[in-house]
Amino acid sequence: MAKNAVAVLAFFFTAIQLLLASLHIRGVRNKRLYIFFKGLTSGIFVLGVEATIGVNYGTVGNDLPPPSKVAHFLLESTFINRVRLFDANSEVLKAFAFTGIALTVTIPKEKIPSLTKLSFAQQWVKTNIVHFTPATNVVRILVGNEVISTTDRLYMGSLIPAMQNLHTALVGESLDFRIKVSTPHSLGILSTSTPPSSGKFRQGYDTHLLKPLLSFLRATGSPFLINPYPFFGSSDATLDYALFRPNSRVFDEMTKKTYTNMLDGQLDVVFSALKLLSFSDVDIVIAETGWPSKGELGAAEYNGKLMQHATSGVGTPLIPNRTFETYIFALFNEDLKPGPTCERNFGLFQPDMTPVYNIGILRRTAKSTFPTYPTPTPVSPAPKPSKGKQWCLPKSGASDEDLQMNLDYVCGLGLDCKPIQVLGACFLPDTEPMLRTP
Repeated sequence: MAKNAVAVLAFFFTAIQLLLASLHIRGVRNKRLYIFFKGLTSGIFVLGVEATIGVNYGTVGNDLPPPSKVAHFLLESTFINRVRLFDANSEVLKAFAFTGIALTVTIPKEKIPSLTKLSFAQQWVKTNIVHFTPATNVVRILVGNEVISTTDRLYMGSLIPAMQNLHTALVGESLDFRIKVSTPHSLGILSTSTPPSSGKFRQGYDTHLLKPLLSFLRATGSPFLINPYPFFGSSDATLDYALFRPNSRVFDEMTKKTYTNMLDGQLDVVFSALKLLSFSDVDIVIAETGWPSKGELGAAEYNGKLMQHATSGVGTPLIPNRTFETYIFALFNEDLKPGPTCERNFGLFQPDMTPVYNIGILRRTAKSTFPTYPTPTPVSPAPKPSKGKQWCLPKSGASDEDLQMNLDYVCGLGLDCKPIQVLGACFLPDTEPMLRTP
């Protein structure tokens, strides 16, 4: 019975999302249709997004394109379907309306003390969320960034009450099921980080701060967000380990697990710390990770292999057989960021929206001759003969644009499109109509 219910729900969800993808949003009537059908799926829109790759969209630059161009570029030219913002800029929220791209907005830490007042939280939600939904697909609100690592008692003491008030405000607007509240953490909240099985949160923070925070996340169905950066944790001796290259590996004597890359070790040390507090059921999301392209080697290599690994379904030694919702830092090189040169060169794209390097995130029609991360030539097994299954075929006469839009939209929602992706059983022949035959 439960399986039938899930199947019906999945069918309904897919059908509505296909309909949404077919609306070109060119007139008032279509916009209203979009909002209506988006409302039907608003409660389940974020299901199955674990395998998606998103980007952090920072704006600390004086030569960046306007948000409207950015939204159009992401929608039309890339496979990115999730974006994390470092604020709740109204111009950006308007620009992403009717794109379907899932947005995560951030409230600056300076506002955290004010959010301890419910009335302030309610007004913030009305002004920055309600005003833009459902046209703009906001799915998460982050309260500050790495707040606990600041060790500022005012912000730390106000963090959980602020998150609770925001959730209460969302409940009042009937948005709590589709929009979640969380806060990202650096690995500085850990007291031990090696081996991965020894992961433990800093003493004092574990029971007095992180335990009630995790209780809130569990109760509201929100994830635990972390900012792991193998770039900052690597050295000449561990560079291969950080870049997913062949290496001597790391063996954890406690669990008898072997680690082939640093990111897995960082994820598992966080998982071990969660498990120690009895919160291993709280989902982990990679809120930001990346590698700079200037002054350092390995940006294309790290981000390219990161995409493959996070979406492969392999998981980590302690969290096997799963994918991770992952946000690459960052969308653009930002020329006004302070600090060393590398801080201004984490972007996947230049401000003119040409790729710094290509890791397969551009659509086929948008690819250009830029430095690319080398990938092996696809060798696909022959498709297995059908055993009575039914297949979706492109409608005769359907335009390439409409077919591409429908396929990209549905695959971007986390549905299983692996058979038609590179190395998939149905990838070859890679003609346009054939690739649109899931």
